[in-house]
Amino acid sequence: MGDKVAGIKQKGGFRACTFVFVLSALENMGFIANGISMVLYFKNEMHFDIAGASNTLTNFFGSTFLFCLVGGFISDTYLSRFATCLVLGTLEVLALVMLTIQAYSKSLHPPDCGKSSCLKGAIAAYFYGSLYLYSLGCGGNRGTLPALGAGQFDENDPKGAKALASYFNFYLFATTLAAMIGVTAIVYVFIDQGWWLGFLISSVATLIGLIALAIGKPFYRIQQPGESPLVRVAQVIVVAIKNRKLSLPDNPEELYEINKIERVCTEERIPHTNQFRCLDKAAIVPKDSTAAAPWRVCTVTQVEEVKILARMMPILASTIIMNTCLAQLQTLSVTQGAYMDPRLGSIKVPTPSIPVLPLLFMAILIPIYEFLFVPFARKITGHPAGITQLQRVGVGLVLSVISMTIAGFVEVKRRNAFNQSPPKQISLFWLSFQYCIFGIADMFTFVGLLEFFYKEAPAGMRTLATSFTFLSLSFGNFLSSAFVEIINAVTKRITPSRQGWLHGKDINKNNANLFYWFLAIVSVLNFVLYLYSAIWYKYKQENYSDAKTTTTSVLDANEEKIDRDYGEAKQNVPASSDDDRI
Repeated sequence: MGDKVAGIKQKGGFRACTFVFVLSALENMGFIANGISMVLYFKNEMHFDIAGASNTLTNFFGSTFLFCLVGGFISDTYLSRFATCLVLGTLEVLALVMLTIQAYSKSLHPPDCGKSSCLKGAIAAYFYGSLYLYSLGCGGNRGTLPALGAGQFDENDPKGAKALASYFNFYLFATTLAAMIGVTAIVYVFIDQGWWLGFLISSVATLIGLIALAIGKPFYRIQQPGESPLVRVAQVIVVAIKNRKLSLPDNPEELYEINKIERVCTEERIPHTNQFRCLDKAAIVPKDSTAAAPWRVCTVTQVEEVKILARMMPILASTIIMNTCLAQLQTLSVTQGAYMDPRLGSIKVPTPSIPVLPLLFMAILIPIYEFLFVPFARKITGHPAGITQLQRVGVGLVLSVISMTIAGFVEVKRRNAFNQSPPKQISLFWLSFQYCIFGIADMFTFVGLLEFFYKEAPAGMRTLATSFTFLSLSFGNFLSSAFVEIINAVTKRITPSRQGWLHGKDINKNNANLFYWFLAIVSVLNFVLYLYSAIWYKYKQENYSDAKTTTTSVLDANEEKIDRDYGEAKQNVPASSDDDRI
């Protein structure tokens, strides 16, 4: 038995996460390079206008991050997180190969027609089919991969809690380093060597990452799927509606809950809270029933799971605007850069490569944050991550406001210089100010949200909840497209020129600066909403300090029991017939 326990204890940890980092890095290398370059691909090769190219890209990003929910749902319900990553990663590689073929074959390019979109017929079907297959594979993979790595740590152990906080920082660090390669080397290939070759490199890199993930299987703590989280949520809502006319008991102890003997040892028990009392009606025991049925009565724990998700929604909603700003930064800045001086001494920098500056800054700042700031803050606050997840998100939201404000002033300077006679081009590196500040904002917000949703979610919904981070990105991109259309429609009616702020193909005749400042004002209002939501929110640890929490992942019950017993006593571990199963 001692050998079996030792074998189990060797699983998980940062060694297992190494393989997760490899896939996340190689996949992100191609995704970021594609994302910041495809607006030019859409404009120059597929012959969209500026608004059409911008909206096509933001819709692609929005769909990609929306599909993160698909990956989270599948891995929580049908497949393990590991298997989900392999299946969806294979679809991603297939889609990249299809994009490579279209970029290589001129017969799959539409002729320039001078309209917003020139795609028609079979060419349009192939283009959108490959693009959104890529969206499905990439998005589903991104929704699952962070949770696969986080599941390698036991947050109930003090060392595991610290390691979990560090894991999310290292996850971002790995993807940042890879993104630096993507926005330099792969973007160079896109611009100077051909779009098809850049897509091909992305395909090969993702395939290598999938192979690495598969090689690491012997080291993983495999999380087996459980009951569908959506079904559990639906049961609470349906039963609460059915019981809406019933009166709640004065004593919450009279609400239905299963006892410890009936409960699997990996299943957490969440005590009753007084928020959203209307949902408590789902836990009223029917008087005409001798046995509990899933669609007739729900446990208090099941009701509280839905309450947790409800408390998360305002936090999720208040981060959408920041991701709208990010979407516009990724599209408008590339268009601005095409009219700026790309030279740095004797080096000519491709416009899509300008994000390497904030990425470089992030690559330096993340280790400083992890190894200097976190230990220092941890001594003061006692929090494993140094500061709380919501404090970290708040810092990012403030910085995003500053970035949008600066972006507006930089655009004024660029446009005034270019519209002189003769035209002058300011340096491309003026864009680095808005990019660097927003890069820091993204570092704070992205990791804060990942850790927040993972740690606060009920045990059986952690992959799905982690994908909420990307759901915010999805809504942000869709809202970005809507903002462009709405702003153009409104300003076309009220401006003296009768033209929208972002009309046509020539950004030098537009008012992109006003659009940036509009986003800055909306971001300020959004931050007020976030402050209220963050103050109202109560962390799971505070709500359930007297409860026995679950383990980080829903492993096999006997293995998890061995893990805990081994960590506490390192001896007298009870035998189990299922010790070898994972």
